[in-house]
Amino acid sequence: METLLHYVWKYKLYKISALKTTDGYPVEIVDPGLPNTNAGPDFFNAKIKINNRLWAGNVEIHSRSSDWFLHRHEQDKSYNSVILHVIEIKNQERISDQNGRIIPQLILEIPEQIKENYEYLLKRDSAIPCKERIREIPTIYLSDWKNALLTERLERKTTDIETLLNEHSGDWNETFYIILARNFGFGINNDAFERLAKSLPLKYILKHKNSELQVEALFFGQAGLLEEEIDDPYFISLKKEYRFLKNKYQLRGLEHHLFKSLRIRPNNFPHIKIAQLASFARTIETLFSKILKIEKPEEILRFFHTKIPDYWLTHYHFEKQSVKKEKQLGNSAINLIVINTISPVIITYGKKKQQYLLVEKGIRLLSSAPPEKNSITNLFRNTGIENSNASDSQALIQLKNEYCDKKKCIFCRIGHKLLSKI
Repeated sequence: METLLHYVWKYKLYKISALKTTDGYPVEIVDPGLPNTNAGPDFFNAKIKINNRLWAGNVEIHSRSSDWFLHRHEQDKSYNSVILHVIEIKNQERISDQNGRIIPQLILEIPEQIKENYEYLLKRDSAIPCKERIREIPTIYLSDWKNALLTERLERKTTDIETLLNEHSGDWNETFYIILARNFGFGINNDAFERLAKSLPLKYILKHKNSELQVEALFFGQAGLLEEEIDDPYFISLKKEYRFLKNKYQLRGLEHHLFKSLRIRPNNFPHIKIAQLASFARTIETLFSKILKIEKPEEILRFFHTKIPDYWLTHYHFEKQSVKKEKQLGNSAINLIVINTISPVIITYGKKKQQYLLVEKGIRLLSSAPPEKNSITNLFRNTGIENSNASDSQALIQLKNEYCDKKKCIFCRIGHKLLSKI
């Protein structure tokens, strides 16, 4: 309950009348202070009136008064500035700081309705604990929260891109190539495709960009998918090319079991996605600069409708021939690339180069792209939260992954609104 105690203190959800220290002195909370997310007291710069005397300093919160000694705060000079110890249960008569100064204690009663709301949210056996009650929240409040969630998600993505950029000495083409490759995994194979790209530097691909066969050989060989003995002329040609290129560049391939096919639609089999990625990678040197200039999601479609070798019209993998079928990326797949690759990269590039029109363009791409349809957005379908574009769906994914799954209802604005209803 300590987390809930923090919450009640921060938002002043306690009964303000008749507050007294455990010694019986009247208490008035002028300012509860600022939450501290680092080491030290829980709230900084609080202003508390005790027995009509104003104190300025820090506040520490525990479930039990004995936790003060359990955590050895009496030996830590960081807690010498504490002016009030807020507790739920008093099981220690006196607490003191490093100098022996007695610190006043306040038993803070959590209103029963807040306790009930808290128990309701945290003990619900549901992917979205507040699903039945979201409609109680005003629409404008939900819109503001979605904007904040989208910002959180984009900040995480841009941080990841900046880390990758630093790992590759500021090379934007290499960074874009790796991020694009990762998103060709379309979920289940994301990590495998990222490892594939990192194992095959873009410079080697560009050296052979005029040879479709050699570029495919590099990708399939590095993916460990040319290790078997298969009586197929195209497979044999790829394997021969890869042996030569592997020795030439001293490459070390991955193990084929990293790429999963189970419960995946044939069009998303790793072999098809690798063939598509190999086709795009040959043009990536100019693709990145072109993408920076696009204005609308539909303009990106023409970049990703690249044709792959005719062999794949009748194959989903090397072992067996299939009915002839075109295997270009569909619009929904390209839309996911816009959401997870194009937009975040444009935003990060704009931030790094201080070209804020590019940042705005990247955000605008999300708001004009269709919403994602997946297991997460399906969960929110009947809650009353609008999902009309990719900005909305990205916000919902952030909400589910970072708040619902982690039971961080107290830190969620929807949870806060429901919890504080008394």
